[in-house]
Amino acid sequence: MDLEKQPQQPQRPVAPAEPAAPVTPVAPATPVEPAGIRASDADRDRIADILREAMAEGRLTADEHAERIDAVYRTKTVGELEPLVRDLPAPGGAARAAAAPGTYGHESPAGPAGPAENLVAIFSSSTRKGRWRVGGRTNAFALFGSVEVDLTEALFGQRLTVINATSIFGSVEIRVPENISLRGSGTGVFGNFEVATLESADPEAPVVVVNGYSVFGSVEAKPKRGKFIADLQDRLRKYLG
Repeated sequence: MDLEKQPQQPQRPVAPAEPAAPVTPVAPATPVEPAGIRASDADRDRIADILREAMAEGRLTADEHAERIDAVYRTKTVGELEPLVRDLPAPGGAARAAAAPGTYGHESPAGPAGPAENLVAIFSSSTRKGRWRVGGRTNAFALFGSVEVDLTEALFGQRLTVINATSIFGSVEIRVPENISLRGSGTGVFGNFEVATLESADPEAPVVVVNGYSVFGSVEAKPKRGKFIADLQDRLRKYLG
């Protein structure tokens, strides 16, 4: 039996595809200049260390140091930090490296390095005295307690020693030999922060810098009468005739 032929349906023309929308090229992100990068706490602390050492060496007065430190912790970018130390040498520069090792009991002319020693007194007392080797940094913290740091018989392992003292309803007392340099900068809030500035006759004598603050407490640093670094005393006697 013949199959009935079905009439063929005409094919509809295929509409041409619409052209794709042009892709707008994305401009590469503009790199941030190094000076515009946001400053971190580590960046600020690094600048603060340079300023602290500069004051210890007599390059900045206590007022200049306080003014720049205040500016350090108000900066937002790395570029704002650089001008604060533009006129100061980098830590451990050639000028400091020229000091002879071993002078006045020093083992190294380098600045503070290595871990800090911590003296903490909370409702108690802490004392460091006698014949002991002083590190580059010492942190003294008193909360309803007392800390005593006696450097009159200590051995200085470096020229610069920094003591960060904090007293809250307590006291921190620091005593040094009469023939070294003593400097400091701090604040007392309903309390007392006192550093009896002392300049040694010898420019290569040890330098002790006391920084910090007291709140309803006291921080006191001063020379102890009749106490001297023996080697330095002998050299001064020769120098002065």
